[in-house]
Amino acid sequence: MPPIEYHTIGITDIELIRPLWVRLNDHHHTHARAFRSRYERMTFADRKAHFVRLIAAGALQVDLAFDPAAGRYVGYCVSSLSPEMTGEIESIYVEETYRSAGIGTTLVNRALAWLDANGSVRNRVSVADGNEESFSFYWKFGFCPRQTVLEQKRE
Repeated sequence: MPPIEYHTIGITDIELIRPLWVRLNDHHHTHARAFRSRYERMTFADRKAHFVRLIAAGALQVDLAFDPAAGRYVGYCVSSLSPEMTGEIESIYVEETYRSAGIGTTLVNRALAWLDANGSVRNRVSVADGNEESFSFYWKFGFCPRQTVLEQKRE
């Protein structure tokens, strides 16, 4: 695999992640056991608005993985820091053909370094229903299940 370049962008360039985010949303839709319709209704415009609100309340970082040989972005990670100094991996995705090459690890390490440098006192990541296979990936960074939140399905 050719070397991957990593870039940090601002919210003004957030559209760069749209195609990757759409694939992530499709993944969640396919694997969801409950709340599948949530992913049917969710749009990138909704997610972008959420990111803008996070910036207004705290801080946000967007890291991209770029394959120069292919001339395209192959992964991203959005992380946030709340006014209470809680860091969160908001959204992360690496194209399937690029997985197991360390790209996701690099993206999370970049996010955690940014959070630490900005004074986070705790970091978390939420894993969607049906995506529990990602637990082992997050475990490598010290993320452990702390509690399970069940939400009533009202669809």
